[in-house]
Amino acid sequence: MNLDVHFWLAHYGYIGVFFILMSEVIGIPFPAETTLTLTGIAWSAGQLSLLPLVVMASLGNIVGSTIGYFVGKYLGRLVILRVGKYVGITERRLNKAEVQFRKYQSGVIFVGKFIAGIRVLIPYLAGINETPFIRFSLYNSIAAVLWVLSFVLLGKYIGELWGKYHALIFHYMTPSIVVLVILIGLYVWWKVYSHRREKLADKGDNHGESM
Repeated sequence: MNLDVHFWLAHYGYIGVFFILMSEVIGIPFPAETTLTLTGIAWSAGQLSLLPLVVMASLGNIVGSTIGYFVGKYLGRLVILRVGKYVGITERRLNKAEVQFRKYQSGVIFVGKFIAGIRVLIPYLAGINETPFIRFSLYNSIAAVLWVLSFVLLGKYIGELWGKYHALIFHYMTPSIVVLVILIGLYVWWKVYSHRREKLADKGDNHGESM
C-alpha cells in the first residue's frame, strides 16, 4: 500500500482524505495531523473547499473509530493484541491506556482524539469495555469534528503566512545563512581560544607552584 500522503491527496482528493483518516484510526501508520495540516494549506490556496474537506475527514475518522469499536467488542482483547502488534498496538500500551479509560471513559474518548498515541487505542478499548455505542459515538463524533477543524485551520494559517511572506523569506534566506555560519564560526573560535587560554593559565600556575 502506498502510504505517501501527497499521492493520496493529489490523486483522490476528498476521497483520499477520507481513506487516510479512516486508516489512521484503525492503526495503519498514516500521519493524520500532517494530512489535515496539508489540506488546510490546500484550502488556503483555493485547491480544496472547507465544508467537504471537514465532512470527509471527520467521516473518515468516525468510520474508522466505529470499525475499531466493533472489533474490540466482538473479537476482544486477544485478537486485537495478535493483529495489533503489526500496527504498533502492544500489550503494554493497551494496558496503560485501559487503566485511564476505565477511570475516565467519556473524557478519554473526547480528549484522547487529540493525542496521537492514544487515539488509535480508544475505539478498541471502548468496544472491549462495552461502552454504550450511542455514548461512544456522541463523544467520538464531536471530538472528531473539533480535531479535524483545529488542524485544518492551522494549515490554513500556515498557508496564509507562506503566501504573505515567502518572497521575503527567500530574499533574506541566503544572507541569513551566511550570518548564521559566521556567528557559529566565531562561537567555535571563541570556545577554542578560551580553552587554550585556560590550558596556558593552568600550565603557568603549575610552573609557579613547582618553583
